[in-house]
Amino acid sequence: MKTFNIFQKKIRPIILLFMLSPLVTVAQTAYQFSKMGSGSVKVTGTSNVHDWSMTSKQFESTGTFNFNAWGEMTDVTALRFTLAARSLKSGKSSMDDRTYKTLSATKFPKISYQLTFATVTMIQAKRYSIETTGILTIAGKTQSLSMKVMALVNADGSISCHGSENLMLTDYGIEPPSFMLGAMKVGNNLNVQFEFDYVKTSVAK
Repeated sequence: MKTFNIFQKKIRPIILLFMLSPLVTVAQTAYQFSKMGSGSVKVTGTSNVHDWSMTSKQFESTGTFNFNAWGEMTDVTALRFTLAARSLKSGKSSMDDRTYKTLSATKFPKISYQLTFATVTMIQAKRYSIETTGILTIAGKTQSLSMKVMALVNADGSISCHGSENLMLTDYGIEPPSFMLGAMKVGNNLNVQFEFDYVKTSVAK
């Protein structure tokens, strides 16, 4: 009898754990970029003359975000992003045209990113730091890219993400371009800043 009681004490917590396990089931939710939001991608760089920037608001993105029973984000299991190279605008047509030529935009019209791994850390209620690793393709050249993304889960269930990352043109086989017959030479280093708003696919507009 004593042996049975000891066995019962040991096995009961395990049984309870299995009984309660549905309460912590992770829910996968599909999201896509909200066209009603104010998302943007901004690329900034330097030259021997002055700093410059180009911005795009025309892109597509979808992702799968996981949440536990308490509504806390636990993982990002998928995310894809595409941007039309010619949607990047500087406000100066001559620079835009030269940039599109440098990016071989006719041959490679899309800049794309695909997530391969993510680690989500809650920093406070509804706010998260997401360490990501993914594959970025520019002008037909693909490189692995690691970056930190900050995310906020809004009251309506939408997710606002923002972050920035430094890139080098030569990592993508791109020779830094020059303008004005070589008088202006663009630096090799770029900074990419982004802001995205995601909504659940079922309510996306």
